[in-house]
Amino acid sequence: MKNKFKHNIVCAFLICFIISAFAFRGFADFGSFSGDSDYSSGGWDSGSSYDSGSSWDSDSSWGSSSGTYYGGSSGYSNDSDGFDGLFSTIVTIIIIIIIINTLLQFFRTSRIHANKTPVNTTVNRTTKGLPVSEYKKLDPGFDSSAFASKLSNIYVQAQHAWQDKDLSPVRPYLTDTFYAQMEREVNALKRNNQTNYVERIAVLSVEPKTYYQENGMDHIVSIVKSRIVDYTLDDATGALISGDKKKEKFMTYEYDLCRKSGIVTRKDTGLKTVVCPHCGAPLDINQTALCPYCGSVITIDNEDWAIDSIKGLSQQTV
Repeated sequence: MKNKFKHNIVCAFLICFIISAFAFRGFADFGSFSGDSDYSSGGWDSGSSYDSGSSWDSDSSWGSSSGTYYGGSSGYSNDSDGFDGLFSTIVTIIIIIIIINTLLQFFRTSRIHANKTPVNTTVNRTTKGLPVSEYKKLDPGFDSSAFASKLSNIYVQAQHAWQDKDLSPVRPYLTDTFYAQMEREVNALKRNNQTNYVERIAVLSVEPKTYYQENGMDHIVSIVKSRIVDYTLDDATGALISGDKKKEKFMTYEYDLCRKSGIVTRKDTGLKTVVCPHCGAPLDINQTALCPYCGSVITIDNEDWAIDSIKGLSQQTV
C-alpha cells in the first residue's frame, strides 16, 4: 500500500511538472534556443575571439531582391491550433505516464548492476559524414564562403521573421517539416499574446563543417555563432516576461541544411519558375508555396539549400 501511494505521488508530481513546463515555456530567438539560463554542450569556447570586421550584422539583406518568392505560411495555419496544442499536451502526458509506470515496474523486478559501464549513444552531427571540403567532388562549384554568407543572412532574416511572428519571408529557406515546427511555435506566441524581440543581431561566424547524404538528400552541417539581445514582452501590457533588454547573449548553433542529391551549384542562381497546375499562373518559388492567384498550395522538389534542423549548442550571457 505504501509503495503504491509513493508511486501515485511521483506520478502526480511529474504530471504537474509537465503541465507547468508546457504552460510556462519560453519562446526565445528563432527556434527557442535562447533562454534565461546559460548552457553549454562543449560547442562554446569562451576564450574564442571574433573579428567584428568579418561579421554579418542585422543590416544584411541577402535574398532581399528575391521578392517574387511566395511564402506558404497562411496555407499551414488554421483555427484548430489551440485544440491541437492541448490534444498534443494530453497525449504527451499519457505517454509519459505509461513510460513512468513501465520504468517503475522494471526497477521493481530487475537489478541494476552498478559496475556496468554506460554507453554514450549521443551523436554529434558535426562528426557525422565527411569534411565539407570533400563535397566539391560532388559539386565542383560549391563555395564554402558563399554558403556561409547565405546562411548568415538567412539567420538574420529568420530572427526578424520570428519577432514579426510571420515566417513567410523565410519560407523558401525552410524544409516543410521544419517550417511546420516553427509555425507551431509562432502560433503559440500569437495565442499567448507575446512577442519575442531579438535585437542587435550580429552573426560572428559561420563554419560549414561536414556533409552527408541521406534519403536522397545532401546535407551540410554548419556551426553558427552569433550575438543577440533577446527578451519577450506581453503584447497587451508590455510587461517583461523573460530575457533582458540590455544583456547580450553569445549563441552557438548547429545548422543542418539540405537539398536534393545531384543538384550542383551554378553561376545562374536565379529563381526556379514553375506554373501553378490549378490556374496556370507563373510562380517563382523554391519549395512549398501558396499561389497568390488561386490560393492553391504547390510543392516542388527542393532545388536549393534549406534549413532542415537546428540544434542549440551553447549560450553565454554577458
